[in-house]
Formats: sequence, C-alpha cells, structure tokens
Amino acid sequence: MNKLIVSLLLTVGISGIAHAAGDATAGQAKAAVCGACHGPDGNSMAPNFPKLAGQGERYLNKQLHDIKSGKRTVLEMTGLLTNLSDQDLADIAAYFASQKGSVGAADPKVVARGEALFRGGDIAKGLPACTGCHSPNGAGNAAAGFPHLGGQHAQYIAKQLTDFRKEEGGRSNDGDTKTMQTIAKRLSDEDIAAVSSYIQGLH
Repeated sequence: MNKLIVSLLLTVGISGIAHAAGDATAGQAKAAVCGACHGPDGNSMAPNFPKLAGQGERYLNKQLHDIKSGKRTVLEMTGLLTNLSDQDLADIAAYFASQKGSVGAADPKVVARGEALFRGGDIAKGLPACTGCHSPNGAGNAAAGFPHLGGQHAQYIAKQLTDFRKEEGGRSNDGDTKTMQTIAKRLSDEDIAAVSSYIQGLH
C-alpha cells in the first residue's frame, strides 16, 4: 500500500507534460466532429462513449495526444486526430473542460459495495480508495491530471477497468508507475460492476 502511495506522489510530481494553453472558444468549433459520439457539449448519450464535459483539461489533452500518437488505441477515433495540431488538441480539451457534466444513477443493488470500494478501498485485496486520486465526489484532480469520474457512464468505466486489467492488448497509458493497471488487476468482475455503477451516480 505504501509503495502505491509513493508511486502516486511521484507521478504527480514528475509526470507533467508541457502543452499549449487551450482556448475554449476556439475549441468549440474544432470539437464539432466530436459531438457525433460525445454530444455537442461533451455529454454523450451513448454509454460506450465517454462523457467529456467537465473533464480535466490536462487529462483530456494527454488522452488526445496519446490517441493521436497511438499510445492509446481507440478504434472509433482512428484517423480523426491525424491532421490536428497541438494547439487544436489543447483547444478541444479546453472546450470540453469548460462544459458542465451530467450525472446518471447507480444501481441500488450494488451501490453499497461500489461506495465501499470507492471511498475505502479493500485492505484485504491491497486496493486503495479511489478518492485518493479522484476525490470524494469524483471530481478528480485536474492539476495532477487525474480524471473526473463522477457521472461517467458505468459501461465506459467498466470497459476501461477491464482494459487496464488485461495483460496484453489492454490499456496501458496510465503513466510509468502503471497505477491503474496494478489496481485493476486486483478487482473482480463484480467489483468492477459495483464501482462503475456507483461512479455513474456520483456527483
């Protein structure tokens, strides 16, 4: 547990990547094509496409760069960012970050387990509380680049956790310390379903 906390602190301290400052006004027009999947204001109606509204600008910018470079594979976005500059990506990130996110509802059947994991982790499994990086209300830590989770689609959250858990062909762009990969491997399918549902209703 202590090693994980040290890793998180190191990540906050040394993983910063300098990017151009984003212009939300310019980003609105540049993000028009994004609206087809993510909604015009970033509040996706489809549970398999993430809500981007209210997401941290630094986090969004990093994900856009990772997707463009191929470090993070998102098949639905293949080629969409190829001709966009660093400034374009920064502007799009700034636009979505400036929007207000919507909130869903948690499944009452699993909300207790989901809340327990999110707020307290699971000492027996070596799981830290999600609140350590993502805050008690799911707002994340924008300055550190830790994503806003509250209100995100449960289906999308569950897929990301499952992908982080995969040995090969999964998601691996969570920094040098591989924090999310380490955590996800300790989550059962039931844990993932519960915490994802809880996050969907969190605000």
